[in-house]
Amino acid sequence: MRRTLFLLVALAALTACNPRLYPPQVETPDNYLYAGRFRQDSLAGSEEWWHVFRDPTLDSLISQALANNRDLAVAYSRVEEADRQIAVARAGFLPSFGVGVSAEGDYNAETKIVQKYAVEPQMTWEVSLFGALRNSTRAARAELLSSQWALRGVMLSLTAEVATTYFQLLGYRRNLRIAERSYALRRESAALIDSMYRHGMANGVALQQARSLVYTAAADIPTYRRAVAQMQLTLCTLLGENPQRPQDVGAGVCLMEDYRPVDVPVGLPSELLERRPDIMEAYYNMEAAAYKARYARSVRFPSIALTGAGGVAGNTLKEMTSGKPWVWSAVGQITQPLFAFGKLKRTEQAAVEVYKQQVYAYEQTVIEAFADVEKALVSIETYRKQATRQAQLVLANSRISEMNRELYRNGMSAYLDVIDAERELYASQMQFVEIAVQQYVNYVGLYKALGGGW
Repeated sequence: MRRTLFLLVALAALTACNPRLYPPQVETPDNYLYAGRFRQDSLAGSEEWWHVFRDPTLDSLISQALANNRDLAVAYSRVEEADRQIAVARAGFLPSFGVGVSAEGDYNAETKIVQKYAVEPQMTWEVSLFGALRNSTRAARAELLSSQWALRGVMLSLTAEVATTYFQLLGYRRNLRIAERSYALRRESAALIDSMYRHGMANGVALQQARSLVYTAAADIPTYRRAVAQMQLTLCTLLGENPQRPQDVGAGVCLMEDYRPVDVPVGLPSELLERRPDIMEAYYNMEAAAYKARYARSVRFPSIALTGAGGVAGNTLKEMTSGKPWVWSAVGQITQPLFAFGKLKRTEQAAVEVYKQQVYAYEQTVIEAFADVEKALVSIETYRKQATRQAQLVLANSRISEMNRELYRNGMSAYLDVIDAERELYASQMQFVEIAVQQYVNYVGLYKALGGGW
C-alpha cells in the first residue's frame, strides 16, 4: 500500500511539471531616432485620432466605414466566437448530466419472453489533476484577448485606409483641376498663336509648339479622371457599399490650403508594446500557444472520470412505477495512455514548435513596429521640408512663365521659352500636389504605426 502511494505521489509530482516556455525579453530603444520636433512624452491618445485633421467629410466617411464595413463585422464575430469558446472550455470543469432509457427482451424455452425496462439519469465528471482543463481554459482566454486586439487592428487599418484613400482622392482632384485649368489656358494661347500665324506674326513652329502644350494637358485629363473614379470606388468598398457611381466626395476641398499638421506626441518606444494592436495580438497568440503546449503535455498523463447513474427498472412499466425497483451505480475510472506509437509525444513536440513560431512572430512584429514609426517620422519631416521648397519652386516658375509671356508679346523672346516655362510650371504644380498628399498619408501612417488611439 505504501509503495503504491509513493508511486502515485511521485507520478503527480512528475506530471505537475509544465514545459518551460518563456516569453521573449524584448529590448526597446530609449528614444526614437527621427523624433525630431515631435514630443516624446506619454501619449494620451484618442480613439478617434482622425479628428486631428479637422475635416468633417473625413469624419463622416470613417463613421460610415465603422458602421458598415464587412471585414470589421467579421472581426467582431470572431471576438464573439472566441468568447463562446471560453464558455466551452470552462464547462469542462463541471459535470455533465444525461438520461438513459433502455428496453431488453430475452427468449428461452421455459420463460418464453423476458422483458426489462430501465430509466436511469446519469452524471459524468472528469477530474483534471494535471492541468489539462486549466490550460485549455487559459488558452481559450488568450485567444479571446488576441481576437479583441485583432478587432482593434482591423478598426485601425480600416480608418487609416479610409483616410489615405480620401487624401489620395483629394490629390487626384487637385491634379485634375490643374490639368483642366492648364488645358483651358493653353487653348487660349494656341488660338492666339493661330491668329498671329494667319496674320504673319508667328511662324509655324510656334503654332505647333502651342498645340503640343494643349495636347499634353488634354492627355492628362482622362488620366486624373480615371484616378478620381477609382479612388471613389475604393471608398465605396471601404464604406461597405456596392460599386456604383459615387458621390462627389471632397470636390470642393483644396489640399494643403487650410490645414497645417499639428505637433503629434509620439510617446516613448516602451509604450508602443502595449499600444499597437498587432503587437498585442501577437503576444496573446504566443500566450495561447504556450498553454496549448502545456495542454498537449498534460493529456499524456492519467485522467480520472467519475460516472454515476440511478433510476428505476422492471419487467413491466407498471412494475417500474411501483416505487420498489430502484437501481444505482457509481464508477470511478483512471485512464493512463500507455502506447500510441509516439502520437501524444509528437503532438506535444509539435505544439512546442508552434509556440516557438509564435515567439518569433511576436519578435518580428515588434521589430517591424519600431521600424514603422521611424519610417513615418523621417517621412513626415523630410516631406515637410520638401513641401516648403516645392511651394517656393511653384511660385518662382509661375513668375518665370508670366515674364516669358510678356517678353514674347513684346517680341523679345522666342515662343520656345514660353513653352519651357509652361512645362516647368505645370510639372512643379503636379509635384507639389503629390508631396502634399504624401504629407497627409504619412501623418496617417504615423498614427497607425503608433497604434492609433489605443
